[in-house]
Amino acid sequence: MIRTLARRMGRRRWFARAGRLLVPADRLVSRLTRGRVVALGLIPSLLLTTTGRRSGLPRSNPLLYVRDGDAWVVVGSNWGQGHQPAWVHNLTADPSATVTVGGAEHAVRARRVDGAERDRLWALLVAEWPAYPAYAERAGGRPIEVFRLEPST
Repeated sequence: MIRTLARRMGRRRWFARAGRLLVPADRLVSRLTRGRVVALGLIPSLLLTTTGRRSGLPRSNPLLYVRDGDAWVVVGSNWGQGHQPAWVHNLTADPSATVTVGGAEHAVRARRVDGAERDRLWALLVAEWPAYPAYAERAGGRPIEVFRLEPST
């Protein structure tokens, strides 16, 4: 029931503002539970750890994901803000990253998707979080990047 309510409310501006404010708390909970609890377990979420493009330090962000075969798919919606989230710039500079899902850590390599593949993955993401089209509209024409995080060997 709470998940359904969150999915409905996700389109509203106040929800996006509140969500942005809760991200630091979500990072803390994710860290304390070693990635077993992300987004309070309400939506499928992972902890993405990238390398800061300027600092060189690890940067972790809780993100909604969908599965696509053996990969995880994430979107740089940034709650509909007019700028890309920092993690998008970090992945662009260095596509090697780590995802923590359900407490298990996986090395991944990010690949930005476009064209028909992006359309297919975008549909999967919207099915999981119906607010994404509203975020894209609020982003004011900025491209909403979609990444496929593929396991590294």
